[in-house]
Amino acid sequence: MLRNNWLTVLTLLIFLGISSKTNAQFGFSHEIGAIAGPVAFQSDYGERHDLSTNAGNTGIGVGIIHYLNFSYKAECNCYTPETYFNDHFKLRSEISYNKTEFEHFGEWVSPERTSLAADQLRAMKGNSAVTNIGMQLEYFPLSIRDFTARIGSLAPFISLGGQFSYYNTEAYSTMGPLGTPLTTYPKYLTPTDDRQYGFSTEGGSVWSIVSSVGTRYKLAPLSDLMIDLRFQYYFSDWVDGLKPNPTLYKENKANDWLVWLNVGYIYYLQ
Repeated sequence: MLRNNWLTVLTLLIFLGISSKTNAQFGFSHEIGAIAGPVAFQSDYGERHDLSTNAGNTGIGVGIIHYLNFSYKAECNCYTPETYFNDHFKLRSEISYNKTEFEHFGEWVSPERTSLAADQLRAMKGNSAVTNIGMQLEYFPLSIRDFTARIGSLAPFISLGGQFSYYNTEAYSTMGPLGTPLTTYPKYLTPTDDRQYGFSTEGGSVWSIVSSVGTRYKLAPLSDLMIDLRFQYYFSDWVDGLKPNPTLYKENKANDWLVWLNVGYIYYLQ
């Protein structure tokens, strides 16, 4: 299944590349870049609103990005006709990968708790690897042309878009195989959706909404540095491999989401 997923991703990338090449003939230019940074995954591991959970369940993400720049025509080395859209918007396509290791944090696994339930939570671990592909429309409140013309200038932006993701999860316990009362916290033994338990070691696919805020720094005429803070909300609660039955456990009603702080380098193609 993983091989088929990667073939689908490769097909989509080829399609985006062909589409971008075709669009360039109608007055676009292109930018490519790479991004990387820490990911904080808000999952069903740990305690909601607990600082140690937010700080502990973190991972790393990397990605390759491509932009359609509407303000500049690469084929003639000239600006496009000046419109508000051309001077304030760029279309970003991306393929990225992130992986996060999970464990339970918070009050219920504190050292003073010595019950079997506390031991089961402390022994429960997991991870999730997610491959994303999608697009965002970035809005720059300040002029893109003015930013391009001045070395050392800043170009803040906000963005909104969507992504399609493949995820592979793993859930396990250092006490032994999950799925028995001896190793598994009771609420994860309860069936959820069409699954036997409230945990999973399966892969799947999911759509998500992505929103970012960040800025570019003009490093050189044909290159920028970027810092970007992303919020990504998945339309599933299985991305982390856990979903306690929401009918019985009301505290676990939210889908999975993450925050990703990344830095990147962007190069303008001529």
